[in-house]
Amino acid sequence: MDIMVLAGTRPEAVKIAALTTALQDHPVLRPIIVHSGQHPVMVEQALAPFDLKVGAWLPTPARATGEQAELVAGILPAAAELLRRHPPAAVVVQGDTTTALAGALAAFWQQVPVVHLEAGLRTHDLASPFPEEGNRQMISRIAALHLAPTVAAAAALRAEGVPPYRITITGNTIVDAVQAITARDLPARDATLALLEMEVAQTGRRLLLVTAHRRESWGRPLDRILVAIRRILAEHSDVHILFPLHPNPAVRGQVEAALAGHPRVSITEPLGYPDLVRALRIASVILTDSGGIQEEAPSFGTPVLVLRDHTERAEGVIAGRAWLVGTDVDLITTTATSLLDGTLRPTQGSNPYGAGDAAEKSVAAIEYLLQVPRPTTRAEQVPTPSPRDLPAPAVAATSS
Repeated sequence: MDIMVLAGTRPEAVKIAALTTALQDHPVLRPIIVHSGQHPVMVEQALAPFDLKVGAWLPTPARATGEQAELVAGILPAAAELLRRHPPAAVVVQGDTTTALAGALAAFWQQVPVVHLEAGLRTHDLASPFPEEGNRQMISRIAALHLAPTVAAAAALRAEGVPPYRITITGNTIVDAVQAITARDLPARDATLALLEMEVAQTGRRLLLVTAHRRESWGRPLDRILVAIRRILAEHSDVHILFPLHPNPAVRGQVEAALAGHPRVSITEPLGYPDLVRALRIASVILTDSGGIQEEAPSFGTPVLVLRDHTERAEGVIAGRAWLVGTDVDLITTTATSLLDGTLRPTQGSNPYGAGDAAEKSVAAIEYLLQVPRPTTRAEQVPTPSPRDLPAPAVAATSS
């Protein structure tokens, strides 16, 4: 039974990796990774560390405007045609991207069950994050199976009327991915990161990892973030900033204009996933508007300043691992200073977003949805007794 797993962005690719790997080991279910074309090349790069490859590409036209309508208009007919030619048992979409929304719609219209990985995240504010909040709410209306990463996500779905039997709490597959990559302990491939890692180890200098890419951060909000970063640098002479840049040219231009040339700022291209995991491990503090990093950082006990006004991942904040600071210059600066000075410390403990078994739980839920009989393993098979091993009455009864 083919399971079509859709991805179009790097975060999607990372979060489907563990599930795809688990499905590859299944005796009945067979995963096929489909690349929507939303972010060319980046999906393949993200899958490579997990030894996974794209199985099919949607022939979407080249984008001219970069607008969401243009992307949906390309993905929808291409996905519908693929589903008609090769109908799967189910389609898995991840999270809240335009790829996930368009893929879910195409599957729903073809009457193919939609499995929503990372379902139920909510801010209840359609403007934040935009357009992700709207995307995931729309997917929830048509999904056949909701793989909720946390208890809170499952509760949000139930509050919206989703039947409990269609919801499974799995944990987040990003925790599975982090654990898998950490276990491999791959050396840094990015030269800048490798040098910074050596410098941190030898001199005691502290690293701050910064990422900012969301649409609501563009323009003035990002300007405020950059002012806060310069203030942190001015107040802490032992701090070095690592800022992997999002490929969007608007974000790149703003960041380079504000920080390029500073001796303690390293601006790099997007890091490969193993390098990102290394950066999360060695950073003293992380400043980010990324959802995935909020989920990954607790695995290493690294505190996170969330550069957003709302977060659908409140578990980290509640657990004392993250702080919601928005784009307020003073709040960013003072909170970062408190963490660097040790007057504010993150709590310790397990990752509130999962235990590393989300893929296993997700596969079991998909089996249940599709009513897949799972063959017993050789160890589970009970040998058929011979007549001489049975009590005499049982033999007689069988013979009759």
